[in-house]
Amino acid sequence: MSGWGRKVFWKNVSVTEAPEGFGIALDGRAIKTPAKAPLLLPTRALADLVAAEWAAQTGEVKPETMPATRAANAALDKVTGQFAEVAGLLTAYGETDLLCYRAEAPVELAERQRAGWDPLLAWSADRFGVRWSITSGVMPTPQNPETLALLGAHVARFTPFELTAFHDLVAMSGSLVIGLAVTEGIAPVESLWDVSRIDEDWQVEQWGEDDEASRLTLHRRTAFLDAARFFAACRC
Repeated sequence: MSGWGRKVFWKNVSVTEAPEGFGIALDGRAIKTPAKAPLLLPTRALADLVAAEWAAQTGEVKPETMPATRAANAALDKVTGQFAEVAGLLTAYGETDLLCYRAEAPVELAERQRAGWDPLLAWSADRFGVRWSITSGVMPTPQNPETLALLGAHVARFTPFELTAFHDLVAMSGSLVIGLAVTEGIAPVESLWDVSRIDEDWQVEQWGEDDEASRLTLHRRTAFLDAARFFAACRC
């Protein structure tokens, strides 16, 4: 976004409509991305989300409070030109998906993992026709190449805007399956985040959590929820 770090100078934020998509205008002047491309959004819902971030700015423009704007910029300036690479990177998470690596002990943790993760793996197997290899410990276990191919074909059908949001869903949760579950709306987003945190929450229960870890967890959760909101707006 051109104008990062500048003071708020506009009085009116509006959504404009064109054949190519929806734009954002500040006092009638169209916003551009950092690469100077027109900031055009694919849906009105997404444009409204971005416009609301601009309207909420006071004093200095604060990029950290504008996740939808930052994601839209990334979709246009980065992901669009590197779509295949990004899609491949995210599909590769399936090779070591969080949900496939289980604890043998303690029994309580192993049971939490089964209760939280088995239903998601079963859903993905039914939805996408895939088969997962589940292992104990941390040593990598190869997944069926057909599984990754099927999931990769699905990921490749996302738009650049959807893929941008999907990136954070997968990266923040550590799971391709959880990311897909969010995009399919099979459970509340907050509960899917909680499922991704089973191991970490167990450790906190045993040993406590320091302030830095708490801040990192909050940051990752916020990014996950923001990405889910962005993805949903892409589909409205």
